[in-house]
Amino acid sequence: MSTESQSVPVQVPARRTVIACVGAAGLAAALTACGSGSDSTSPAAGPATPAGNAGDGGGSVLGTTSEIPQGGGKIFAKEGVVVTQPTAGQFKAFSAKCTHQGCAVSSVSGGTINCPCHGSKFDVADGSVKGGPAPAPLPAAAISVEGGSIKLA
Repeated sequence: MSTESQSVPVQVPARRTVIACVGAAGLAAALTACGSGSDSTSPAAGPATPAGNAGDGGGSVLGTTSEIPQGGGKIFAKEGVVVTQPTAGQFKAFSAKCTHQGCAVSSVSGGTINCPCHGSKFDVADGSVKGGPAPAPLPAAAISVEGGSIKLA
């Protein structure tokens, strides 16, 4: 039996191979971040139509009709809804969660509900997509208007 060791040639990857692998890993990391919903703005909390408070016979009070500007709206982040007043006395509600990647919408201006993450815009009257990458309208949320109060239904 021979006691001498045999050397095995070690292959060193070519520079192109190393650069391609590093680039592919970076691309994979970027795509994973884009698809995970881990944008700088956190997603809207809770469902669009949470259950009402026990014992009050209905949903929780969001606010008053005087808080909702005509042609605009107000975001109720805690409840995950945005309430709009497209025309005088007509109140609508939608999920405050963008249909693109679930970010919370951040403003209502110029007749649209606006998402800060990728620029999606939704119509205040019906929640339809007016711009950006959102694939679907904002889902409607059920509300009731009693006197000057707006409640989740």
